[in-house]
Amino acid sequence: MKKTYLVLIVIGILVILMALLRFNPFDLSGEDSWIKDEKGQYVKHGFPYETPDYVQEQQEAVLCAEDLYEQKKQEGMVFASQCLGTCDDYAVDVVHVPRSSEDNLAENQCEDYRSGKVKHFIELDEEGEVVKIV
Repeated sequence: MKKTYLVLIVIGILVILMALLRFNPFDLSGEDSWIKDEKGQYVKHGFPYETPDYVQEQQEAVLCAEDLYEQKKQEGMVFASQCLGTCDDYAVDVVHVPRSSEDNLAENQCEDYRSGKVKHFIELDEEGEVVKIV
């Protein structure tokens, strides 16, 4: 009788271990991670357990860009195709949707990005929505 209970306990432990291996909550294979959407903005893929520094940096830059847009709007700026400023390592530009040749003019782009002072840029449309992040 004791032997039967011992066998059942061992089988139960094995079933639990197999289930944990099958549905590993600590899976680092990338199924639960952060990926870039069509705009270049990081979004959750599955249920990642933590937010990497580079994702958090981009999220903070997007919030900063939105704040910068709102500040310029409050100041009465008319948005067309221009540089709004920088947020950490990101230049913030306003562009047309669809993109026009005016958006590619050097004088309408942030000097800090063109000079290499910042490595990334965030493009917003005339309504302050993210168009592209690089």
